[in-house]
Amino acid sequence: MTQQQAILIAVVGHTNAGKTSLLRTLTRRANFGEVSQRPGTTRHVESADLEVNGQAAVRFFDTPGLEDAVALREHLAGLDPQATPPERIRNFLQGPEAHGVFEQEAKVLRTMLGIDAAFLVIDVREPVLPKFRDEIELLNSCARPVLPVLNFVRDAASRESAWKELLSAYGLHVQVRFDAAAPFVGAERELYTDLSTLLRGRRELLHSVVDSLAAEAAERRRVASARIAELLVDAAALRRTVPAEEFADTARRKALVAALQKDVFDKAQRCTDDLLALYGFRQGDAGEAPLPLVEGRWTLDFFSPEAMKDAGLRLGKGAVIGAAVGVVADLAVAGISLGAGAAVGGAIGGAVSQGWGPFGRKLVNKLRDVHELTIEDGVLFTVVAWQLKLTRALEQRGHAATGRIAAETSATQDAPTRATAAAVRAARPARNHPEWESKGVAVRGFWRPAPQREALAAELARTLQGAFEN
Repeated sequence: MTQQQAILIAVVGHTNAGKTSLLRTLTRRANFGEVSQRPGTTRHVESADLEVNGQAAVRFFDTPGLEDAVALREHLAGLDPQATPPERIRNFLQGPEAHGVFEQEAKVLRTMLGIDAAFLVIDVREPVLPKFRDEIELLNSCARPVLPVLNFVRDAASRESAWKELLSAYGLHVQVRFDAAAPFVGAERELYTDLSTLLRGRRELLHSVVDSLAAEAAERRRVASARIAELLVDAAALRRTVPAEEFADTARRKALVAALQKDVFDKAQRCTDDLLALYGFRQGDAGEAPLPLVEGRWTLDFFSPEAMKDAGLRLGKGAVIGAAVGVVADLAVAGISLGAGAAVGGAIGGAVSQGWGPFGRKLVNKLRDVHELTIEDGVLFTVVAWQLKLTRALEQRGHAATGRIAAETSATQDAPTRATAAAVRAARPARNHPEWESKGVAVRGFWRPAPQREALAAELARTLQGAFEN
């Protein structure tokens, strides 16, 4: 995009119509201004920029609500009858009333005279009263293009058709439906596209805004998919070992499972917080990551396809290792304790020293009668399904929304289950690599993931991203 002056847009309308709420959504700044049910919350003009390629493409001005348009219209009617409507507005702004009884309206009209266009935010739940006609006439008197933005159109009390009729009667035929709390898919694109019909000279810049918004949305989705994939690999790789005597202690076993559940919850919650930040929301805007009761998988996965594949790749190193694996496998199938034979123990120790990797670790744990605790697939499914559901909700959430996104476990059934199940299946190789588990935020800066882990995470990210595109 070539260097161009930013488009100046005033966001105007009646008190408490949702002007600041709209700006929070358009700028993705959940903390911009103050949103309240009290009338007249915004008392001063505030500005916010929308940037494209590091440049301010659109500069918004959040204005106070018009509070007494009827009286101001009567006042303007008593001014020079030969003056044009914009001249009357300027004359009014130079008079004492602009700093007195009509101070709030003066702030709006003064802003209107210095901008390229205005978004007229309308709460369509309101009845169409005479005061609103006066507000429209005041704004039209400033001789600036006005694009009505119909807010709260999803509400059962909507009077959308009546408002459209009134707006058309005043020549405002181009209108946009935009629920600031829960925008329609594509509503933001339509807003700028329709604005380009009113600002023909700024079409190129507005089209670049639309293209930039689409690119940003695609990048957020890509990053979200990658973050969820990281969580899936992390949780699947999570593995805790416990000696047989501790495993036999019921209380100790429960404590280990509880600690495992907390570890998974913490990982899932960090992912939730990262997704909220990615989409420009606050940590409290979503419920805690749901997690079903973790029972744990007390298994060695001794002959899992991944373990055997790993062993197969390493058996080519020599017949001695191959013979040792055969002895160990026979004993494991027969249920004989591997710790019973010193010769077998020596064979395993030598084999492991020659690089059996995860398969060798399993053999050593079997030798030592050590149990391994991992996360069951059902838990992984729920964890991933919630993160996908959350991402979808964030894509359709306005930054003025005040309710929290619910995190009931049952609600995850709405997530794309096919892609979730495929991702959980594809993540199974991580179960054989406990070293792939990141150890948390405190040491993340010193932890370097293995190339194989990064490749698996990238594959899972592509699978998860497909869930959004289907």
